[in-house]
Amino acid sequence: KRQRRLRTWAKRCDTPWTKHTIDWYGGKKKEMLLFSRTALWYRTGKDPVPIRYVIVRDKEVKRNDEVFFCTNLNIKPAQIVAWFVMRWSVEVTFQEARAHLGIETQRQWADLAIARTTPCLLALFSLVTLIIKRLYPKGKLPIQTTAWYHKTKPTFADCLLIVRRHLWQDKFFTQRNLQPLMSIRLATRCLNIHLDKVESMYLSL
Repeated sequence: KRQRRLRTWAKRCDTPWTKHTIDWYGGKKKEMLLFSRTALWYRTGKDPVPIRYVIVRDKEVKRNDEVFFCTNLNIKPAQIVAWFVMRWSVEVTFQEARAHLGIETQRQWADLAIARTTPCLLALFSLVTLIIKRLYPKGKLPIQTTAWYHKTKPTFADCLLIVRRHLWQDKFFTQRNLQPLMSIRLATRCLNIHLDKVESMYLSL
C-alpha cells in the first residue's frame, strides 16, 4: 500500500510527533520533534529496499524539516539523527587534514603508496590531538590570531603550532641538550621569540 508523501506527513496537523533529546553539536543536548515510519524505497529497475525514515523538526528554530533514512529497520529514530550529527566531526577531520597535513597533495602516484600514506596522515591527526589533550587536559589552548582574522576558539592549526613548539623546545632548547659551555637559561620571552622565528622559517619552506 502506498504511503503518504513525506511532505504530506510534515504538513498534517495530526502527525504524531514525538519529543527526543538528541546529542547535538559541541557536546550539547537538543530537544527535537521526530516522526518515523518504515517503508519500501523503490527505484526503476532495482529491487525495493526496506528503509526507516525519520522526519526531524526543530521546534526552537524556524528552519525546514529534514529527512534521514536508514536501511536497518531496528535502529531507533533518535540514533539515526545522532549518527548524522556525528558525521560533522568526520568532515572536519578530513578538511583539516587536507588543509594542514597534505592529505590531498601527496607526491605519490602509486596506489599502494597512497594507501600507506593516507592512513599515516590521519594517524598523525590523532597523535596531534592526543598530545594536545595531554598538554592541556582542561582544553584551554592559546589561540593564534592575526590582524585580519580573529577567532574565539582554538583550531587544528593552533594544535599543530603548539605541538611543533613543544617538540622543538624539548629537542633544541632544553638544558640537557645544550653544550656545557652553552648551558644558559633562556628567558621565556626570549625562547618564544626564537620559536616564533623557527616557526616562520618552517612555514616559508
